[in-house]
Amino acid sequence: MTTGLFILLIICLLLACAFEFVNGFHDTANAVATVIYTNSLKPTVAVVYSGLLNFTGVMTGGIAVAMGIINLLPMEVLVDSSVYHGAAMIVALLLSAIIWNLGTWWMGIPASSSHALIGSILGIGISFYFLPDTGGNGLINWDKVKDTGLALLISPLLGFSAAILMMFLFKRTIKNDIIYKEPIPGKVPPIWIRMLLWATCGLVSFFHGQNDGQKGVGLIMIILIAIMPGYFAVDEKVNIQSVSANINHIEQLMSKADTSILSDNQQNLYKTIFDCGSHFNEETKGKFKSSELALTSKFRLRTDIVKIKSASEKLINSGNLSLSQKEIVSLKRELKEAKVLIEYAPYWVIIMVSVSLGLGTMVGWKRIVKTVGEKIGKQHMSYAQGASAELVAAGGIGLASAFGLPVSTTHMLSSGIAGSMVAKKGLKNLQKGTIINIALAWVLTLPVTIVLSGGLFLLFRAIL
Repeated sequence: MTTGLFILLIICLLLACAFEFVNGFHDTANAVATVIYTNSLKPTVAVVYSGLLNFTGVMTGGIAVAMGIINLLPMEVLVDSSVYHGAAMIVALLLSAIIWNLGTWWMGIPASSSHALIGSILGIGISFYFLPDTGGNGLINWDKVKDTGLALLISPLLGFSAAILMMFLFKRTIKNDIIYKEPIPGKVPPIWIRMLLWATCGLVSFFHGQNDGQKGVGLIMIILIAIMPGYFAVDEKVNIQSVSANINHIEQLMSKADTSILSDNQQNLYKTIFDCGSHFNEETKGKFKSSELALTSKFRLRTDIVKIKSASEKLINSGNLSLSQKEIVSLKRELKEAKVLIEYAPYWVIIMVSVSLGLGTMVGWKRIVKTVGEKIGKQHMSYAQGASAELVAAGGIGLASAFGLPVSTTHMLSSGIAGSMVAKKGLKNLQKGTIINIALAWVLTLPVTIVLSGGLFLLFRAIL
């Protein structure tokens, strides 16, 4: 690796850590707003508590969301004839997300780091349309974008609705009026209320780490694969021959299908599976570890598995694949086992992101805590409203992490607070100005970050 490339790698890794650090303090209010605002924990204790649970969430969250982030932008986009072009994309992507996060945090507006990151990724893909050597084609995995976009679109609506239901359940089950009153400044609430809010704060912090932390893991893996594909395109711990056996089984199952009923496009997908399978088996013949492979061939093997997986899933979803239900189940199992070669993250990457997010969580919380506690509703947030919003946010983020979908912690919680306010006195209980600002940030995040990242990428690519 040349000195210039090494410097670019370090810059990209530092920017990824900076994004997670900013994400930590930008989103800290989502977890600590209730315990600080209700005097249930002192601010210093609350942010350390939240930071530690964010750290734990990243460490235990797996990599499903991280792989979802990687799959938004096909890796073949990042690994072209010039590794510096890949570095230009990464720097543009991270800078645009960081700029938007800092701007909204400075203004005290709860905005989504997830939206900012995904908008930045889309901007990179769309900007390829304007490059002379790409034939006017943007390069984005639109199928993955649809899944991710749906999760981001629905999560605030679910948070709003679920918080109303949660407040209804609270009123049915908890008859003590104190939980529905506004906190008295400087007065500590009863221990049972404090324990409830400690628990909800901890849950939001933990699941925020699981979901948002994985986004940072995905970012760093994009960097490593783009700049050093020979070292990070595949997991060196995985036995190559076991993956080759999975691919052989996939081909055997696919060979049973009736190809005469497939459309022309489906015929091409079918052919791709066997072409990539043949190349993979030829390259890995007699080899057991990826360390035995040539550095130049590792990314191509990664691409083989990506194409086999994508083509197989499209054929399965088309409904035209004439295999029995048992064979379909077997096919899905083989695909899942084969992708372990490419869906991984080194332990040091997870630790790096955990530390960055945890440290970020411990600073910068004041600006947004006041918005969450006092400016969403016309009345200040009560204990029950804070607890219901955080329970809804924790549940929604936890489910999204389990299914490998990135969601907005910010929008889940702020919409939950809004729902809890509406549950008390209807829509008239919301502060119109704050709701408009949050909605504008929600609407503008994607277009602004798309334009910003795309513009920065085209600029950096011209320079590098």
